[in-house]
Amino acid sequence: MNTDKLTIALDEFIHVGGALVIVIAVVSVLTGFMREFIPQDKLQKKLTKHEKWGPLLGALFGMLTPFCSASVVPVTMGMASMGVSLGTVMSFLISAPLCNFIVLAMVYTAFGLSVTGTYLGITFIAAICGGWLISKTPWRDEIKRGDELENKKPASSCSAAPSCGAEPEPEPEPSCCAPTSCCTPASSKNPNPGKSQKALRFALALFKKIIPYVLLGALISGVSAAYLSAEIVEKYVGGDSILSIIIAAVIGVPVYLRIEMAVPLLKMLIAKGMGLGPAIALIIGGTGASLPEIALVSSVLKPKAVVAFIAIVLTTAIIGGALIQYVL
Repeated sequence: MNTDKLTIALDEFIHVGGALVIVIAVVSVLTGFMREFIPQDKLQKKLTKHEKWGPLLGALFGMLTPFCSASVVPVTMGMASMGVSLGTVMSFLISAPLCNFIVLAMVYTAFGLSVTGTYLGITFIAAICGGWLISKTPWRDEIKRGDELENKKPASSCSAAPSCGAEPEPEPEPSCCAPTSCCTPASSKNPNPGKSQKALRFALALFKKIIPYVLLGALISGVSAAYLSAEIVEKYVGGDSILSIIIAAVIGVPVYLRIEMAVPLLKMLIAKGMGLGPAIALIIGGTGASLPEIALVSSVLKPKAVVAFIAIVLTTAIIGGALIQYVL
């Protein structure tokens, strides 16, 4: 019997891990080339020139430019120092962790095209609406500027803060880069590599950073598939009640499951009886408003704006989970 369970665990690990390794490799290369060939500093400047479309542009900026948590703060500080409105900044902060390529690739691998499309539509619209709504409230100036912002700026934009899995940590003894990106490992062999070479180096570093978490998630998924009983899953997060969706959304904040680990685990839990709605709610709540994310956002936004940020993400998680549970 134990041998049978070990076989189940191994099969699940190989199946889930193998698929994710291929997806992450492709996404890492695409991310590397996009990072090199889309000038992020120019994108930030455009945000100040088109305030009418600020929330839309902020959401697109967050979606098209994957950031690690350590670089979200300096990027957001750069936007704030340039006078970008809170509405635009809020849209970026919601979109960056929820709509980046890594998250979309993981959701697609686990749940398929229709769920991924619905997930993207819900989170992207939420990012736009969240930014637009706060820009129409008395809280629209709840963003740190000038000296208040400078006093909160981290000494290094490449800190060891928890990452959402969208960019790699720097190699040993790096020099910090401009506040619009995380550090890129330097090379003594070729001090002036071309953009394509830089993109591939970045892709390799990103792949190396993410894969351990992917494999760990696949391992947890395999062990859970073999040893976790369906009765326990159904008891606590099973069914399709709105309460289970709300609980899952709220649980995601303190639990902080990295997306690379959460998706394969949730896929397995769904097979054992967890509702799809609660699973998506947990992904949105945990990825968009985890405790590390809230701590980082607090260094740029004032308290009322931080509260608004958390409320928008949790509302998105509940609505998204409900739509996917009852409509899709």
